[in-house]
Amino acid sequence: MTTNDFLQIALYLVVLLLLIKPVGSYMALVFADTPNRVTRFGGGIERVLYRVAGVRQDDDMTWRRYALAMLLFNMTGMLAVYILQRTQQWLPLNPQHFGAVTPDSAINTAISFISNTNWQGYGGESTMSYLTQMLGLAVQNFLSAATGIAVLIAVVRGFTRRSSLSIGNFWVDMTRSTLYILLPFSLILALLLTSQGVVQNFKAYVDVPLTQHITQVEQMKDAAGNVLKDAQGHDVTKESPVDTQTLPMGPAASQIAIKQLGTNGGGFFNANSAHPYENPTPFSNFLEMLAIFLIPGGLCYTFGSMVGDRRQGWAILATMLLIFIPLTIGAVAAEQAGNPALHGLSIDQQASTLQAGGNMEGKETRFGIAASGLFTAITTAASCGAVNNMHDSLTPLGGLVPMWLMQLGEVVFGGVGSGLYGMLAFAVVAVFIAGLMVGRTPEYLGKKIEAHEMKMASLAVLVPCALVVVCTAIAVMVPAGTAAVANPGAHGFSEILYAVSSASNNNGSAFGGISANVPFWNVLLSVCMFFSRFLLAIAMLAMAGSLAAKRHVPPSAGTLPTHTPLFVTLLACVVIVVGALTFLPALALGPIAEFLMSAH
Repeated sequence: MTTNDFLQIALYLVVLLLLIKPVGSYMALVFADTPNRVTRFGGGIERVLYRVAGVRQDDDMTWRRYALAMLLFNMTGMLAVYILQRTQQWLPLNPQHFGAVTPDSAINTAISFISNTNWQGYGGESTMSYLTQMLGLAVQNFLSAATGIAVLIAVVRGFTRRSSLSIGNFWVDMTRSTLYILLPFSLILALLLTSQGVVQNFKAYVDVPLTQHITQVEQMKDAAGNVLKDAQGHDVTKESPVDTQTLPMGPAASQIAIKQLGTNGGGFFNANSAHPYENPTPFSNFLEMLAIFLIPGGLCYTFGSMVGDRRQGWAILATMLLIFIPLTIGAVAAEQAGNPALHGLSIDQQASTLQAGGNMEGKETRFGIAASGLFTAITTAASCGAVNNMHDSLTPLGGLVPMWLMQLGEVVFGGVGSGLYGMLAFAVVAVFIAGLMVGRTPEYLGKKIEAHEMKMASLAVLVPCALVVVCTAIAVMVPAGTAAVANPGAHGFSEILYAVSSASNNNGSAFGGISANVPFWNVLLSVCMFFSRFLLAIAMLAMAGSLAAKRHVPPSAGTLPTHTPLFVTLLACVVIVVGALTFLPALALGPIAEFLMSAH
């Protein structure tokens, strides 16, 4: 790695850490039980919204009512997005006259966007109308992110409330997440992005003349669509001049802002944040990276404020950084070293020899290796899935890092809300393990961790792991699964493993060598996305309900402090060990095997 690489990573982390406290303090005020300057400012709008929706603000819900409201709301959103895609050819704001999306792709996209995964098997600029992008996908970017925040706040209330049967009101938490956090933050970011050249309009696509004329070779086909052959059996082709280029337009900036802030990741254009109309400059790239971690990082401070001990929030944040920083350095270093196969280097020679310029395949020259590698680690740590380079072109070890960051459960920052409540599930497991070591009933934040809490935490930790392992096995055994893979051998297996890991951990990024927009993959990944999102949320709400009903237990000499470097290390080890035990065999068949083969 170069000095520039370290400086870019350091600059990003410094700016992020400077923003976490003010953002976290602001969000703590948003969800405070007592009125304050933040909620008074928007109180009038809140009351109007509750009156129109028939919601009583003081109607606290049990965890079952909270979970039911969350599920019904998201199922309604899924149906709405599906219908929009299937009927967009008859609806307005479709200047390109796109037809209906196929049923399997439509249901995959609908589940993808309600689950905050935003997996995209389609090309945005060639498939979705402006209305579908705005009313369907952009709206769900807000609502899926708000759902994650709402569930987290309910889980935090489980720790703060004593002998209570309720954990808050889902509709109030959703409204406040959207009104006070996601909407204003997105407005500011959208304006900043448009200042950098991100498009935001309703124009039809524009054809512009090329400054340099080119020709393209086309295969000649008969009336039945079969490729014509000459007498020697070669394809019959013709050269056609190309004088113009089509520039896609649309209301992109508004969707890009929430896709990053909500850790959604769904791009307006197919190339996502590698597209110059989504991410034109190094400064827009820095803003987008900052936006991905801003709310997940700030929520750590919010958590500490709400439980009455800010050290708890800093400990969780420190755990995330303890895992994130070494893996980020590893990803950038792997890309900077390049692919040894290109120069025939042995493993011993790699240590002292760098591929000239590093691995720039699949990367934008306006970003370079450091900003691309950093973006790769951020987007896969945060369950965002937005990409500013093609992950399929990463070196074997450079591709292993984002894959494993997803497989750790998307708890290293993770999705907005969902990443932190996933990390809290690991924290419960960690204090349980510590309790076993000393023969004492474990406690966390003044609540005893007993059998029910451990069952729910285990579900939250193991469901994504099980989905990845089982669904990857299905995909490699079924011809319809392997038929979509363009590359043979270890890299082809990596493409399958990456796709299932991405869907099962609600990330949404992909190795581009797999053609996943086919019925088999659309259905398989839909199952992964749906259950990994909602089973985890329900398990955590059930744990919150159980904790809220318990009395507070004062700390004693036998209580494990959960704000110390010792607990930070223990928690990081639990996260890493679970990921290593579950996925090391699969990684050995994929990126590790590919690295060993490329080194000889």
